[in-house]
Amino acid sequence: MDISNYQLSINQFDYNLPEERIARYPLPCRDMSKLLVYENGQISERVFRELPELLPPSDLMVFNNTKVVRARLRFDKETGAHIEIFCLEPVEPAEYETAFAQRGTAVWKCLVGNRKKWKGGQLVKNLKDADLQAEIVSDYTSHQYVRFTWDPRFTWGEVMDLAGVTPIPPYLNRETEQVDDVRYQTVYSRYKGSVAAPTAGLHFTPEVLENLRSRGIRTAEVTLHVGAGTFKPVTAEFVKDHEMHEEFFTVDRETVRLMQVQPGRITAVGTTSVRTIESLYWMGVKLLREPMHGGDAPHLSLKQFEAYALPQDTPRHEAMQALLDAMDTCGCDLLTAHTGIMIMPGYHFRMTDAMVTNFHQPKSTLLLLVSAFIGDDWKQVYDYALAHGFRFLSYGDSSLLVRSTL
Repeated sequence: MDISNYQLSINQFDYNLPEERIARYPLPCRDMSKLLVYENGQISERVFRELPELLPPSDLMVFNNTKVVRARLRFDKETGAHIEIFCLEPVEPAEYETAFAQRGTAVWKCLVGNRKKWKGGQLVKNLKDADLQAEIVSDYTSHQYVRFTWDPRFTWGEVMDLAGVTPIPPYLNRETEQVDDVRYQTVYSRYKGSVAAPTAGLHFTPEVLENLRSRGIRTAEVTLHVGAGTFKPVTAEFVKDHEMHEEFFTVDRETVRLMQVQPGRITAVGTTSVRTIESLYWMGVKLLREPMHGGDAPHLSLKQFEAYALPQDTPRHEAMQALLDAMDTCGCDLLTAHTGIMIMPGYHFRMTDAMVTNFHQPKSTLLLLVSAFIGDDWKQVYDYALAHGFRFLSYGDSSLLVRSTL
């Protein structure tokens, strides 16, 4: 597909979302949310805890096990000005696991709220056991690099837990509350790094997961750390002019192997899992063209529109085998990568056969992804959800979308 001549207007992906349809709080029980099922052009309505009954035992489900961090750090200046530092991703050190284990000092890419009131110098936040200092070391148009220093008895992860606030989405129009510390987190979250939850996973409970396993449905995990760009609206008239944010992810050998041998469907839980496994496919295609020849563990990347220019006919199992071969060559069991893939109408899905996802904002890249997955029927799905009392966005209800293979 020639992106340069792709005149797709974002206005085609607009719909009226009344404020009262945005779920500002989670339901008391995660798995009692409503579930819209779309398959073969037909729509039905169920309850989320019934999801395992709707999936064939041959399915492989892929979950994003990232964990939301308490990324909002609030400082008070002596003048009375309030400064909020929103930590986006680590810079020094840049590797997530190392960054959260860091002691004493670290640099993070951040967004600084009320920046004009912070003319320079250090900000200090008084904690119970130790103070936290912050100082801008690089100032850019869209973000800042901030150096933090603290008592090295504590890791950065411990400091964040002590000093930070869970970053709930801005469209909830409220402050973070105690309920968010638990419910804006999946029950299977493991690895710290996200500033937004992979919200399709918020509906799962241990009981639903056990029911999946008891029915013979296999599960696999990826780790994609969701960035603040997930809330970035598409403001350009044409979709191709929107700049996607890049996100960091890791995938282990067992997950790649499971996808390589999977004979049936792959069902992705959430758009972040979709982006991850689709990106993996194209990274495998790239490795088939330019195989690795030894050395350190590969760090793979995929640019925003790169997938559209790559060969489109590589079988799924061959692309996954190329990733396994690369891991064998470097003697590693974990792939690390960055992806900026933009999935929009015209994209040809290679890995994802079904998807569990919430209902997304108008004119968003997430809605573009849904449209790419089920075509213009997204309008039928969203019209049904609006007409039948479904709750929207992060704390809202869910859907199971099955892609037509015709």
